[in-house]
Amino acid sequence: MNTIYEGKTKSVLKDEITSEHYLLFKDSATGEDGVFDPGSNTVGGSVSGKGRNGLVISKYFFELMEKNGVPTHYLGADIDKCLMKVQPVMVPKLEFVLRYFTAGSICRRFSIDPGIPFDPPYAEVMLKDDDQGDPLISERLCVMKGLLKEGEYQKAIELLIKVGEILRAELKKFGLVLIDFKIEVGFDEQRNIYVADEITPDIWRVKDASGNIPDQIECARVILKSLAELLSATPVASYK
Repeated sequence: MNTIYEGKTKSVLKDEITSEHYLLFKDSATGEDGVFDPGSNTVGGSVSGKGRNGLVISKYFFELMEKNGVPTHYLGADIDKCLMKVQPVMVPKLEFVLRYFTAGSICRRFSIDPGIPFDPPYAEVMLKDDDQGDPLISERLCVMKGLLKEGEYQKAIELLIKVGEILRAELKKFGLVLIDFKIEVGFDEQRNIYVADEITPDIWRVKDASGNIPDQIECARVILKSLAELLSATPVASYK
């Protein structure tokens, strides 16, 4: 396989013989100075087994989304190889964020205390540009820059809200309250929209029953512990 993109926590691979595309989940975690934080734009360290655990969780949530009518680029997973088979889609350099409570960057940007609820949830769209600090971007600018076509901004927001409804309800079963999360979207040649990238603790912020906000490593442990019985009865490698 050839590496066609190297990201912070994943690599995009292509099998030149079959033209199939894969995501390789790595053990690196975002954060700063050894402190892990899913909202960070830098790699804060590496944790053995993180890639495998992330793929197990991503597989679970992508399949949950598909069962609930949410289109995704997920096609299957080989857990032992940390590989997720995906439909090739064009992914604009955008992040779609949905916030249920104030936290993280929105508190810093607007001098807001953390923990204030949003009702309805608050959506933001950010340009993925580390040098510029992932600035907010409007629908008009997305179209002007050629990142999206007319009407796709709203389609992506609607998809974001639907993902949030499913994710929020599922995390509640694990004793976790969803604070905020982000997704990336992709488009096929017909401009059909899909949830792309991953669905793991790397994309969300939650709080537990004690009010603590676990980092992505600890959150993965909580979810995997809850899923252990289910996963033990599920084949770990199944390409669709």
